Amino acid sequence: MANGRYLTIPELAKFLGVSRIAVYNRVKKGQIPAKKVGRTYIIMDQTIENILGKKITKSEKKWIDSAVHKTVQEYREFFKMPASID
Repeated sequence: MANGRYLTIPELAKFLGVSRIAVYNRVKKGQIPAKKVGRTYIIMDQTIENILGKKITKSEKKWIDSAVHKTVQEYREFFKMPASID
């Protein structure tokens, strides 16, 4: 991590291997908790640990499982997955 306490959106995007826009959109939707400092959003280290699957609670796991299920349902055709996966 950049300073051991937080990452900016571009730093997190690079770390995860996704676009800045993808991270920014998730922050704006509230899917990734972030704090706005001036014109910059920062993502705290606890949030990053959760994104990476460390120190995850049962309720967070349930929420993640729900989000994955919803994404699979919405993009099944894109993923070319059979309809029987639920």
